[in-house]
Amino acid sequence: MANSKYEYVRKFETNNYILPEAWFVVRLDGQGFTKFTTAHGFQKPNDLRALNLMNECAKQILLKVADITVAYGQSDEYSKIVSVISSQFAAFYTFYWSTYFPDTKLLFPPAFDARAVVYPTDNHLRDYLSWRQADCHINNLYNTCFWELVKSGVSNKEAEKILCKTVSSEKNELLHSKFNINYNNIEEIFKKGTVMFHKTVYYNITTPEGESAKRVKKSVEILNCDIIRNKFWSENDFLLSE
Repeated sequence: MANSKYEYVRKFETNNYILPEAWFVVRLDGQGFTKFTTAHGFQKPNDLRALNLMNECAKQILLKVADITVAYGQSDEYSKIVSVISSQFAAFYTFYWSTYFPDTKLLFPPAFDARAVVYPTDNHLRDYLSWRQADCHINNLYNTCFWELVKSGVSNKEAEKILCKTVSSEKNELLHSKFNINYNNIEEIFKKGTVMFHKTVYYNITTPEGESAKRVKKSVEILNCDIIRNKFWSENDFLLSE
């Protein structure tokens, strides 16, 4: 697990009762996904098909459970506010597998475990999500360097040795000088993960009688954006106000 200033929120991951008037997160993690991704030939360091499949599962659960406020996902894990049974996620993953992997047979069923964690304030909730996104960036930068080195002929062990104790600026320089990769140009979904939330749109229609009427349309907003800074939360202030 990568270290960041937001990691202190891990101490809340104890056996808590779900308290009223508090946020709680249901964190889903893939079980044995190193074996699963290897067996199914996932692309390294990132497989957009797999990320889109995870996002599809999360979107379906948001559509199914209206009480979820926001979901954030990266890699093989998804954090959700409000209790969601992990078996539903696994069921959607299996159901939509052929949509995103049409040429790959599902060799064995995926599994996800879940834990519920109480976060008593809005700040704790934001710091939890910030921790997950900071972790996404740190891990993706490392994995991008690692797999570029391996693709160039370096052994896994030697790649780990090269990257050992390097800081972000050194990893960025390695990608640029050795592989001509500008990390800033890598797709945002890989660097920032995905955030989802319910979106309500109000619009007016004209009835057959010629009268004006208001209608409501609900959907799921899907973004690959910065959720650490205040901009996201000020633009979507209804998330915490709910």
